[in-house]
Amino acid sequence: MVGAEQSFEEFVRARTAALSRVAYLLTGDHHLAEDLVQQALLRVAGRWPTLVARGDPDAYVRRVMYNQRISWWRRREPPTVRHEVPQEAAPDPGDAVVAAVAVRQALARLGPRQRAVLILRYFEDLTEARTAEILGISVGTVKSQARDGLARLRALAPELSTLAEVDR
Repeated sequence: MVGAEQSFEEFVRARTAALSRVAYLLTGDHHLAEDLVQQALLRVAGRWPTLVARGDPDAYVRRVMYNQRISWWRRREPPTVRHEVPQEAAPDPGDAVVAAVAVRQALARLGPRQRAVLILRYFEDLTEARTAEILGISVGTVKSQARDGLARLRALAPELSTLAEVDR
């Protein structure tokens, strides 16, 4: 059992930062993101030897996080505070910060499943098949959720198209 504990501790040290970034994108709040990562790791800890034997514990942890976030949403968690995105961004080094804030706010406007699909596909750069596997949905659902999520982002956050033009 000591080997499994050590293996789990190594996994936590190596993957917490990446999992925290994804959790923040899912929740839009640093404190909720920390809670989400901690809850996911607690759920995984007891099953660690089995997960290691299967070969991909990282995917399982992410799936637990996505499912937990959807569960919070279904219980009608209070919405996080959202700030208005500046309409004009000056061409300076702060543009990257403005873009990051705009993307986070836009993602916060989506439902949890669309948000999870977009994060996995475009932030973690996973394939449609891998995204479907992690979320436990079909590839067709990944495609439709991504299409609908992107369309909703275009409608709800037109400022993102301006930010995309600045990057070109």
